[in-house]
Amino acid sequence: MSDVGEHSKAAPRFELGIKDLQSSALPLGHAADRESPFPSGDRISREEAALLVLSNGHGEDLIALRVLEEIHRFRPGLPLEVLPLVGGGSVFSNAIQAGWLQRVGPNASLPSGGFSNQSLRGLLEDLAAGLPLLSWNQWRLVKRLARQGRRMLAVGDLLPLALAFSSGAPYGFIGTPKSDYTWRSGPGRSISDRYHRVKGSEWDPWEWALMRRDRCRLVAVRDRLTARGLRQHGIDALAPGNPMMDGLKRVAVPTALCRCRRVLLLCGSRMPEALENFRRLLGSLSSMHTPVPLAVLVAVGSQPPLSALERVLLDQGYRRSLPPSESLEAAACWVSGRRMILIGPGCFARWAGWAEAGVATAGTATEQLVGLGIPAVSLPGPGPQFQWGFAVRQSRLLGGAVRPCRTPSELAERLAQLLDDAALRTKLGGIGRHRMGPPGGSARLARLVLDRLHGYGRHPVSRDGRPSRSRIREVVRQARQRARHQPCQCPTPGGHGISPCWEQGCGRPPSGGSGDAG
Repeated sequence: MSDVGEHSKAAPRFELGIKDLQSSALPLGHAADRESPFPSGDRISREEAALLVLSNGHGEDLIALRVLEEIHRFRPGLPLEVLPLVGGGSVFSNAIQAGWLQRVGPNASLPSGGFSNQSLRGLLEDLAAGLPLLSWNQWRLVKRLARQGRRMLAVGDLLPLALAFSSGAPYGFIGTPKSDYTWRSGPGRSISDRYHRVKGSEWDPWEWALMRRDRCRLVAVRDRLTARGLRQHGIDALAPGNPMMDGLKRVAVPTALCRCRRVLLLCGSRMPEALENFRRLLGSLSSMHTPVPLAVLVAVGSQPPLSALERVLLDQGYRRSLPPSESLEAAACWVSGRRMILIGPGCFARWAGWAEAGVATAGTATEQLVGLGIPAVSLPGPGPQFQWGFAVRQSRLLGGAVRPCRTPSELAERLAQLLDDAALRTKLGGIGRHRMGPPGGSARLARLVLDRLHGYGRHPVSRDGRPSRSRIREVVRQARQRARHQPCQCPTPGGHGISPCWEQGCGRPPSGGSGDAG
């Protein structure tokens, strides 16, 4: 009878804790569809210290912006700041002008564009351009802001992670550039592949050390394979989704382009490398036989400028024309034979879903294109960013869905093969979608940041969405504390010698009588 009584007492107590957890857990499931998953009356005031985001590259800036947009949507009153460690952070301009994001600290456009690890020359040029002084001033600023109560979110690789750690503040880390797919795919005969295989992770031991720190409240990486490799080293890494795919989707091809083969051209954004890459890619297409009209969609950002692109088109024998439809929103149209060049600044998100294949010398945009299920070919060049080594790693990351070519003639040949073989496009496109993952990562990352760094989520959750062990312990602790300080309101024993307080889960022994003993 005593054993039965003990079980009867304990069970309802545990059920209360689970019920409480389920009712107030961080909404990662169906509750995510609500307008705001965080209650307005939580324990954090709007006066809390700001979140400072550290990012180190154009692609990292884009990911950081998407996560910040979701954080602002969930918590409009939370102050948000960004410190671009490399470059001017132009992608944040609209948010800064809108008033909900503030850029802080010193920044500069370095010669390598943040790709100093691609070559010794790039590193030396950055050092000569003042990289040590820039990093020193950024570190001093981060330390000062941390003393004022900032929370830190590092987006990128070692540099922002080390800076966030050195601040002394609680920090989170979104590791974007590294994936275990880069060494698990392909021949695997290089020294670097063997080195990563020995480690079991693309990330290095000194990076593991920073991720294991108690102040590191969140580690999120781009795919499950990479997260699994980090967890083998004692790091609670998550793979909530890839923000790079948010806002992108395949759409119906406009009528004006239905009779054309459609290729998206991505030349990058860093000058003068991007302009030279455009010249090389355009020349490669000129040698390709096109039995049907070929529409080349040149999606660019603020760079290269339209005037510079048009000079290249004139040099290669193209003539100006009118776009086939105003609905395409093309800024300019040029034709030569069966080839039509449409130039669209800021049109990547709209045009990417129309393409059948891509030609590229870009990083982030190429990965996004392949993530839509559209295979591509690339043409590495001499510039500091899109060199042969970078292109090979990109190809392995994406499972061969983008194929690097050594010469313009090889690119023309492989592009023609992609356009002629629908089955090959479908196969490679499926691999690309799998490697990049589905959209929705920005919102999930925003919830994790708000929960882990600011405590806006009422209760933390584990990787499978269930209440975490720490939360279960917290519920038990709170129940015991209530039992010590609150009088029991259930003095009447139940029908089996159990007080209703146990049946209802108030967390206290009964006040007396037969309910004291099971």
